[in-house]
Amino acid sequence: MSRFLSKRLQKLSVYTPGEQPKGAERFIKLNTNELPYPPAPAVRAAVTDAKLCDLRLYPDPTCSSLKGALAALYGTKASEVYLANGSDDVLYFAFLAYCQEAPAVFCDLTYGFYEVFADLVGSQKTVVPLKADYSVDVDALCAADGTVFLANPNAPTGLALPLSDVERIVSSKSDRVVVVDEAYVDFGGESALSLIKKYDNLLVVRTFSKSRAMAGARLGYAFACEELIADLERIRFSTNPYNINRLTLLLGEKTVQEEAYYRDCMHRIVTTREKTKQALEALGFSLTDSRANFLFATHNRVSAEDLYLALKARGILVRYFAGAKRAANHLRISVGSEEEMAEFIRVTEQILKEQL
Repeated sequence: MSRFLSKRLQKLSVYTPGEQPKGAERFIKLNTNELPYPPAPAVRAAVTDAKLCDLRLYPDPTCSSLKGALAALYGTKASEVYLANGSDDVLYFAFLAYCQEAPAVFCDLTYGFYEVFADLVGSQKTVVPLKADYSVDVDALCAADGTVFLANPNAPTGLALPLSDVERIVSSKSDRVVVVDEAYVDFGGESALSLIKKYDNLLVVRTFSKSRAMAGARLGYAFACEELIADLERIRFSTNPYNINRLTLLLGEKTVQEEAYYRDCMHRIVTTREKTKQALEALGFSLTDSRANFLFATHNRVSAEDLYLALKARGILVRYFAGAKRAANHLRISVGSEEEMAEFIRVTEQILKEQL
């Protein structure tokens, strides 16, 4: 870093993304929770030469067409929808908006960007430990003062709170914002979207990156009352009002129109997840009850690091959290296609035979 960087920013511990290796086609990528299936045919067909020529024009800063499509799909008003360059941007703006004076509250084993964003905006942090079984301590979150950031289902554990517990957190203190990060909700979680009409302190964050096969397009969105959405729009128009490019807006709108295709993809992922979980348990792994598109697994006789390295050497990438205290001996395994997971199980079984 340069000698000119702010002393406070020099201390930042940056977020570490999952490996995106060159020559990724040589790997079975089970490390970044991407959907293994391509976008719907109609979505792919939407990128015509005419649309590419339109890239000379700025995109619509109001994102009105896509907001309207999402509102119609989910039964909200367009004024209750916010769009961003990935859900990470939504989360960052929420930290900017609601953690300047209030502490940021989040769990000790959850999405790693929460701590980074808190440090970036200079927020105080209240870190709430998960219980011994990795479940969220709902009572502790209710009691904590500050803006709550709750991943539900949680990452990397995959565990999900029922809507009743989420509502308990939201309703516990009406003078603070609760941000519910639902990046993985489409794979078995219970959404808090229905609560935005009842509570004006709830922000529900979603993404097109996981269940909608658009991780490379960078598109996130959120639902909340009009006043919270206006807060985020104020920040967006003070930084980059053209934060979503024309092609991403187009692909997002076409994706919303192909809901049946993506629902089928989600069903396939859930089916494959449960089949893979059973196969891993038969090999001696212990796993959480994941409601996401990944599994959180540990083996009591082979270390997570050894498994990670052995799998990588054989062309399979999984996520290993080196140095993470409570996840140090766990692997987070994205659920790929049926064929990819069958190969993963075959290779894992081979590794265990060699190492046990």
